[in-house]
Amino acid sequence: MTLDEVKKFFANDKYATETTGIEILEAGGGKSKIHLKLDQRHKNALGFVMGAVYFTMADFAFAVASNSDETSGYNAVTLSSTINMVNSAKSDELFAEAAPIKDGRSTCFYQIEIYEILNDKKRPVATVQTAGYKVGK
Repeated sequence: MTLDEVKKFFANDKYATETTGIEILEAGGGKSKIHLKLDQRHKNALGFVMGAVYFTMADFAFAVASNSDETSGYNAVTLSSTINMVNSAKSDELFAEAAPIKDGRSTCFYQIEIYEILNDKKRPVATVQTAGYKVGK
């Protein structure tokens, strides 16, 4: 799929794209990169980014990465995810990149890195490991 086709397909994921505001920047070869411009709706009562925002970004990055390759012969859904928050976000933009660790017969495993750019450097915010179950196309 082209990037435009991927964006059109995932526009049906209304929670990630409309409610949260995530944008797909790259997709292909089992990988993805997404972006989120943060605003007040993404903050908790203490003024920090809600944990659910990080999880939504990771889940969506996994979905885009694992379901945008037409040559794979399968789609995947999340079986389980483990998230570790490593820093509080200091900027108003977050990125997430997903890449496969292992692509098995009926399951796949992905690593997702959520980060921000500060002083022209990637600063990790969360790391996520996701196991997916392969379903037919």
